[in-house]
Amino acid sequence: MDHQPPPFFKRGPAPLARLTFYAALSLSLVFIDSRFQTLELFRQGVSVFTHPLQQAAHAPVEFLLNVGSYFSGITRFQAENANLKRAKLDDAETLLRMQQLEVENERLRKLLEVKSRQKAHGRVTQILYAARDPFSRRVIADKGQQDHIIAGQPVVDDAGVVGQVTRVFPFVSEITLITDKEQAVPVQVVRNGLRSVVFGLGNGQLELRFMPANADVQVGDLLVTSGLDGIFLPGFPVAKVVNIERDTSYSFARIYCVPIAGVENFGEVMVLDPRESIPLPPQLANDSAAVSAKSSTKPGVKKKRLVRE
Repeated sequence: MDHQPPPFFKRGPAPLARLTFYAALSLSLVFIDSRFQTLELFRQGVSVFTHPLQQAAHAPVEFLLNVGSYFSGITRFQAENANLKRAKLDDAETLLRMQQLEVENERLRKLLEVKSRQKAHGRVTQILYAARDPFSRRVIADKGQQDHIIAGQPVVDDAGVVGQVTRVFPFVSEITLITDKEQAVPVQVVRNGLRSVVFGLGNGQLELRFMPANADVQVGDLLVTSGLDGIFLPGFPVAKVVNIERDTSYSFARIYCVPIAGVENFGEVMVLDPRESIPLPPQLANDSAAVSAKSSTKPGVKKKRLVRE
């Protein structure tokens, strides 16, 4: 028995033709957006309308989690408070001596005319949820353009470096973790000052690349930011070496590390302010200005003036 509608009700192209057209259109939009970033403004506009819906969808889950964590956390917080009070009393003498040493160190730096390190400032941000892309290590934070967050700001927690802000929306921002495959951080080995770059592997680990096979790197070495990229302040803990594979047939060693910070533990993090640009010395500034002025001179204009005269 034929269930096809009569020819009188057939309108428009065939379903297969429409499916092919919309599939080709979707693939074209995906390619254009990934290549030229043409839909970034549209994406930000859509996020303004979808943000309340996302908040409403997460509200019941957050309510249940908060109720459960409230009752289970009272006893834990009381025990932690007692331990902190004991630790404060035990370390009171050390803290007082540290304050004295900091003042003395600052005074000696001024005497030696050594520039002190930049102090880290930022704002506390709460991680809302992980990004929907299963092939990336990214999380969404609850502060965006309204809170003066810009792309490129480093993100840390109480243990070390977490990642970097890579995309900003009006109310939220996207943070790429250091374990992502597209993230790289210049680091330095604390034990011997050896510098290199650590890359994310996408599986929760890091790899210290471009190190010779005979490099002085040992299991357990602590890696901190070197500050050579102009983004991260120097001295922040990044990772710890856990495994080294040396093969004489390769020029570089395979050095695997684990992050120090709670990269996979979603909670509260701090988004640091951008680093201040270091001013050039007067002599270098004058030379740079002279080179810029010389390069901006147009010989063709000069020749025309001579001809007119």
